[in-house]
Amino acid sequence: MRDSQLGIGVVGCGYWGPNLVRNFSINPATRVVGVSDLNPGRLGAMKQLYPAVETTSRYEDLLKDVRIDAIAIATPVHTHYDLAIAALRAGKHVLVEKPLAPRAELVTRLIEEADRRGLTLMVDHTFLYTPAVQKIRELLLKRELGDIYYYDSTRSSLGLFQKDINVIWDLAVHDISIIHHIFDEEPVAVSATGSCHVAGSPENMAHITLFFANTCVAHVSVNWLSPVKVRQTFIGGSKKMIVYDDLEPTEKIKVYDKGITLDTPPEDAHQFRIGYRAGDMWAPHISTSEALQIEVEHFIDCVCTGAQPISGGKSGLRVIEVLEAASRSIAAQGKPVILGRSRSMLGRARASA
Repeated sequence: MRDSQLGIGVVGCGYWGPNLVRNFSINPATRVVGVSDLNPGRLGAMKQLYPAVETTSRYEDLLKDVRIDAIAIATPVHTHYDLAIAALRAGKHVLVEKPLAPRAELVTRLIEEADRRGLTLMVDHTFLYTPAVQKIRELLLKRELGDIYYYDSTRSSLGLFQKDINVIWDLAVHDISIIHHIFDEEPVAVSATGSCHVAGSPENMAHITLFFANTCVAHVSVNWLSPVKVRQTFIGGSKKMIVYDDLEPTEKIKVYDKGITLDTPPEDAHQFRIGYRAGDMWAPHISTSEALQIEVEHFIDCVCTGAQPISGGKSGLRVIEVLEAASRSIAAQGKPVILGRSRSMLGRARASA
């Protein structure tokens, strides 16, 4: 930082970029110096909202600006790597909209570049910063649910069809990042099936299964062709269960003291009786703070202190690894794909460095 505020440049003023500009603009620790976009109309709209912010159609102008300490990238996925690596090589800290890059090998290069230069690399897994997901993580860490049996999520809406990514890279990325964040264990394999109903476009609906070394299993259903918007997750444990509905205005999380008990008669181990437990339901208080505001504050703190982000490069790599494996599984009509190879490559690269 060259003064008391962190200088920010934002690339991309489409859907998500304006949200980044707004949150960095209202944070007293940062100052948005400039924004870049190829669309003159979008730049004009940003200039009207933020007259003091400089606008340019040349991304290189942000890289050369010595007042800019960090770059936030909100552009199509296929551009993420080139823009992020250029920013890191220019000595800028980087926040990239999800997913971090289109391939795991490119994510590995970004991690290595950021590490080599001592820069913060962070991916915009916004849901990790929602008070609801933070509360779920807290409950699981305290083992309020007991042993976790399953994670079952439906994430659907009508659109938005995209050209360079399919529905799992758009919607399932949220659940995959959440699963990595709230669970103690990481998945060991993935199986997925998908369907395309629009000629010339990628898969618009998919079903993903994540397997763990224990008995836990995660199912994620994503759909661009749903008549209604659904953002609902069930998490079942041996003690309690959670229903998480992100579209609920107030009670986003409901914890149910429900479950089953197994009674095995000692004289006959082949027979058992299932009992059903039905206790109270309670909805914990959830802060109304905007997730992106919390995330921006976390990014600033990591840049200033050198701390590792919750959604840093390694988090981005784990998610991309699952997305790539799910894509391979879809191509193989659901054949399970083993996980963990990309991180092994990163570990070997660091060991030889």
